[in-house]
Amino acid sequence: MFRKMRRKGQEITESECIEILTNQPSGVLALLGDYDYPYAVPMSHVYVDGKIYFHGAMEGHKNDAIMRCDKVSYCVVNNGVLNDDCWSYTFKSVIVFGRIRILKDNDEKIEKLTCLGDKFNKAHGETADEIRRLLDETEVFEITIEHMSGKIVEEN
Repeated sequence: MFRKMRRKGQEITESECIEILTNQPSGVLALLGDYDYPYAVPMSHVYVDGKIYFHGAMEGHKNDAIMRCDKVSYCVVNNGVLNDDCWSYTFKSVIVFGRIRILKDNDEKIEKLTCLGDKFNKAHGETADEIRRLLDETEVFEITIEHMSGKIVEEN
């Protein structure tokens, strides 16, 4: 169903893909937006148990798009490195295709928000306080990965 990577020599391993999803703070979520135009929105995320989670408002363009079509892609790019020649750049990227859903169970929401909060805030108590304060105004989104590929790019 999903295309195979055309340039096999640039393909990175699944474990490298997971490392990027785990360690990078953000990516771009692509949805089918209004009037069937692509809608791509930057998101901070956490990768937990083979799924991707992020949070957002309880209404808006993203939510409307998810309600219309649960198929999404999510792209994450690592920081990359400037090569010794000082003008070329090497980076790795991951693209995930999957289905997105909005979590409804509060215990599940709290668990995933804690993972997300602790990724960005090492003071766990502050994460817990924010979750308690904002839980009822926050959606938590889950991407179940159906296909994932990654590549290394050397721009010359």
